[in-house]
Amino acid sequence: MKFPNKYKCLKNQSFEKGKYKIVPVRYKDRFDIMKWRNDQIYHLRQEKLLTKDDQNQYFNLIIKNLFSEHFPKQILFSYIKNNICIGYGGLVHINWKDKNAEISFIMNTDLENNFKFHWETFLNMLEKVAFEDIILKKVFTYAFDLRPHLYVALEKCGYIKEAELKEHFLFEKKFKSVVIHSKFNTNGIRNFS
Repeated sequence: MKFPNKYKCLKNQSFEKGKYKIVPVRYKDRFDIMKWRNDQIYHLRQEKLLTKDDQNQYFNLIIKNLFSEHFPKQILFSYIKNNICIGYGGLVHINWKDKNAEISFIMNTDLENNFKFHWETFLNMLEKVAFEDIILKKVFTYAFDLRPHLYVALEKCGYIKEAELKEHFLFEKKFKSVVIHSKFNTNGIRNFS
C-alpha cells in the first residue's frame, strides 16, 4: 500500500523559501529522522533510542492516519534541500478549539553548525502553514533549557519568551528548566470560528 503524501487538512502541501521547502513527511525519510532523533535524544521528550521496528510502526500506525484526518493532532513535514531530507518537524499537540500548536523541529545532526539559519528558514515556512493555511492564533516552542542558541533564533524570528518552568525536568542528575517561546498570528484575523 502506498504511503500518503497529502494532508486533508491543508490547502497547500508544499511551502518554499529559496532552495528549501517543507513537504508532508515522507516515508522514505523515516530512518534518517530516527537517526537524528537518537543522536539528539538529550533535548527531546523521547524515553529510549528508537529502532527500525519502532520507526516503521510509528509511521504505519500513527503518521499514516494523520493524512486523512480533518483535525489531526500533528502535521509533520520533511525539510528538504535538493530533494534530500535535511530535517523534520511541524505542528504538534495541535489544539484546534483554542487555535494553538507546539512547534517541533529536528535536523540532520551534521548541520548543527548552521542551526540558526535552518531554524529560521524552517520557522518561516511553518508559520505559513500555521497562520495562513490552518489559521492558528498562536504557535509556541517547549524547549529544555539545554541549547541557549535556540532562543536567539526564535527571538530573531519574533518569538517572545512567554514562560519558564523552573527546574521542571531531570537531566544528568540536575534539574533544568523548560523555556516556552510564542508567536501570535498578526494577520488581523478577527473571527476564528
